[in-house]
Amino acid sequence: MKIDLIAGARPNFVKIAALIHANLEMGEPVNFRLIHTGQHYDEGLSGSFFRQLEIPAPDINLHSGSGTQAEQTASLLISYEKVLLKEKPDLCLVVGDVTSSMACAITAKKMQIKVAHVEAGIRSYDWCMPEEVNRVLIDSIADYFFTTTLQASKQLLTTGKNETQIHFVGNTMIDTLLRFLPKFKKPTIWEELKLQKKNYLILTLHRPGNVDEKVRLKNALTQITGNSRGLPVIFPAHPRTALVLKKLNVSANNLHIIPPLSYLEFNYLVQQSKAVLTDSGGITEETTVMGIPCITLRENTERPETIELGTNELIGTNPAAIGPTLDRLFQKQWKKGRIPELWDGKASIRILEIISNLKNA
Repeated sequence: MKIDLIAGARPNFVKIAALIHANLEMGEPVNFRLIHTGQHYDEGLSGSFFRQLEIPAPDINLHSGSGTQAEQTASLLISYEKVLLKEKPDLCLVVGDVTSSMACAITAKKMQIKVAHVEAGIRSYDWCMPEEVNRVLIDSIADYFFTTTLQASKQLLTTGKNETQIHFVGNTMIDTLLRFLPKFKKPTIWEELKLQKKNYLILTLHRPGNVDEKVRLKNALTQITGNSRGLPVIFPAHPRTALVLKKLNVSANNLHIIPPLSYLEFNYLVQQSKAVLTDSGGITEETTVMGIPCITLRENTERPETIELGTNELIGTNPAAIGPTLDRLFQKQWKKGRIPELWDGKASIRILEIISNLKNA
């Protein structure tokens, strides 16, 4: 069975790595054609991930590059269609909710190719998020749905999907996390700042609601650094965030803004940290599995299991909520959390077994 495996952005690489490794371990029951859309194309957001996660070189690179979401979507609709006109796969498999996944899913469907969505059914119910639009669009046209939680499966059923199309398999991002956990790599910043285990905080912010409103971003950084009890705050800044930070006059002795880290280096810091403050959904999943307290600076989340079961707490985007939340952390009042069902490192195996059965049906 020939499958186009679509990946274009940093979170996608983590998820497809698990599928590629599982396929090899199972004796390659499917034939992947790995397509890199080029949505994240620089070394920090793409190249290092392929090397560290032992992902083979892409069979095809669509080179979508930078631009607005409309420009990227248009570019991918055209370039992926050209690929499909030359050779059609049996199935187009997309992961997550980035622009690349949405554009390629639409192109495949219009070319009469069945679409499978890994991480289907999750919802933030926030239409200000481009990712929410992408999720709903993909799920509206996909043929097969692989979900990370039973709640996501139920969401799909409410939209009229047939239960035979929906498969609760677990989380491929966690497959990769557990596989590479022994290979986490100490970054150079560890020695440079003389960091100590459980004695610093990690901060990541990239969503427009947090980084484009400069007053809010500045106030958030002031609250974080001012309420961290003097602990270092390590902020690996996404490129779009770095541009905004350059325009802000924010200074604190314990704030360390650094370039993006590789997968193994970033997760080393997360695993050893006191806590993580973030607006990333994927990081809330990883901290839940690693048992690290996580503070999400958003009004909503598409991963409620990280709050209901895990170590994550949703505190909103008002910087005034940061101080009291950090106080609870330092007073050792944080919940312990537990790992959601089927987040056991075997989601990719389950997906490939199901796909193999589709082939044989």
